[in-house]
Amino acid sequence: MTDWHASDTLVTHYANGSLPDPDAWSLEKHLESCGHCAARVSRAVRETSAGVVLAEVRESVLGAVLRASERGAVEGTSAARGARAARGTTAAHSTQPAPTTRTSQESRASAARSPRARLLPQVRPRADRHLPTPPTGSRTSRVLWAAGPAVRGAWSAAVLGVALAAVLLARFADFAGARPLLLAVAPVVPVAGVALSYGAHADPLHEIAASTPSAGLRLVLTRTTAVLAVSLPLLTLAGLLLPSSGAPGAAAWLLPGLALTLIALALAGYVGFRAATALTGGGWLCAVLAPVLTADGRLTARLAEQTSAYLDGAPTQGGWAAAAVLCAALLAARHSAYDHLDRR
Repeated sequence: MTDWHASDTLVTHYANGSLPDPDAWSLEKHLESCGHCAARVSRAVRETSAGVVLAEVRESVLGAVLRASERGAVEGTSAARGARAARGTTAAHSTQPAPTTRTSQESRASAARSPRARLLPQVRPRADRHLPTPPTGSRTSRVLWAAGPAVRGAWSAAVLGVALAAVLLARFADFAGARPLLLAVAPVVPVAGVALSYGAHADPLHEIAASTPSAGLRLVLTRTTAVLAVSLPLLTLAGLLLPSSGAPGAAAWLLPGLALTLIALALAGYVGFRAATALTGGGWLCAVLAPVLTADGRLTARLAEQTSAYLDGAPTQGGWAAAAVLCAALLAARHSAYDHLDRR
């Protein structure tokens, strides 16, 4: 048993045959471990026009099995009488190959001609998409695989590259604005990870993952948590290794980064993940970096001023906290909007 049960609408659509194949496969998998839903689906199917046909088929099958059992009992008696004669056959006859029968071949052909076999979808590999093979190694590798394509793909390496680039700029290029620049870019890094974690454009197995009972907002939040777990410690540690140069503390971007991620998730319920993350990340970068590009001769000072204005101070941090709470409440209120999000 699970804590998730099929809705009445889902059961009705499955019974009348109007449920899409991915949802039907997901429901059938759920019925293997949920007797309550299995009974509901059985009742719903019996109430349809196909229920009468299924009942007739069931009676025919049971009758055929009963007649076969009775016939087998009679034939068993005859076989016992002929057993003694069979033991008296010569060695030459015993070495003769048994007559080849077509029983197994006919059974397979009959199964292939059955209505159920014709209804099953023919799964063929997509020539234009390479489906990755799940790892069989350690538990950590399997967890990272399930966490999403962003964590197991090139995104994690890109986050590490951003952190190392900032440290190298400060230590070897003597760039005083390394920390302000990192703080300006860091809040949009988790947003980019979310964009690469969910959707058919990013995950070759998205259609399968999105059709499971744990899909929807639960899957979105799981993969978002994995993205945050990778990006937050790496970028914060990099910030601690950089000179301040008048910029806020290394951890000042954490709450804004979380709020921007939740804003992107909330907006995705209306426009999809790609558009939501592009609007959120692009809006932040324009707001923080656009004024810096117009500063002649004082790039570092202007960048520090911009990051302080958007990240530093209790009122600013309180505003980001309020935005995060509001977006989390919106996600909870509109959780059903994520059940079929980016399924195409």
